[in-house]
Amino acid sequence: MDQYHEPVQELDDDTRDITRAIKSLMEEFEAVDWYNQRMSVTKDKELYEILKHNRDEELEHAAMALEWLRRKLPVLDEELRENLFKEGPITGHHGHGSDEAPSKSLKIGNLKK
Repeated sequence: MDQYHEPVQELDDDTRDITRAIKSLMEEFEAVDWYNQRMSVTKDKELYEILKHNRDEELEHAAMALEWLRRKLPVLDEELRENLFKEGPITGHHGHGSDEAPSKSLKIGNLKK
């Protein structure tokens, strides 16, 4: 399948499930975009409400897939906790976009032995 970049038979079950969830999340957000576009152009209020209902269901599905991924990927859990539901500039976390001078370090430690 084209969603895999490595031979699928070499991937473990967890990796394949994570790929499935990511692909599903992408599809849900794509559907949200389609419904948003349709809502934007319709003149019919009843159709607008139907499209909005459908869009909101896709957002629910996306949220469930994201939660599953958060539970399976500890680093995603950390990033979501750090970056969601915060006040102020979106880019102000981890020192990015803040008043701090940008670091030239990649923060991967000393590679010399």
